[in-house]
Amino acid sequence: QVQLLESGGGLVQAGGSLRLSCAASPSGRAFGMYVMGWFRQAPGKEREFVAAISRSGERTYYGDSVKGRFTISRDNAKNTVYLQMNSLNPEDTAVYYCAASSNVLLTSSTVQSTLQYRYWGQGTQVTVSS
Repeated sequence: QVQLLESGGGLVQAGGSLRLSCAASPSGRAFGMYVMGWFRQAPGKEREFVAAISRSGERTYYGDSVKGRFTISRDNAKNTVYLQMNSLNPEDTAVYYCAASSNVLLTSSTVQSTLQYRYWGQGTQVTVSS
């Protein structure tokens, strides 16, 4: 089991940057045993895959809408995963969720599915003004 707590959200102007953090409190299984993901959900829309990172941090995956602008990273010694968001635009406005998966067989496709993640944070609001 792992508890997740996001932080770093806020209001930013278009073109600006934010860095989200997700602090994990695992019990039993070490943080480094989880694939970590970021998802987002805008009002009236389905939850959307943003990015994911493998347990070691060697592999990263991105949704098409954020490629080249967002960077996911993790520090297993600090039990934390980050999402650096650059060149933000109003379409990035959403609640951003951190998620953890213990599935070691995730592929570049399945890592994008919310069904693969058992543990979720409460979310942090990101608002981008035009």
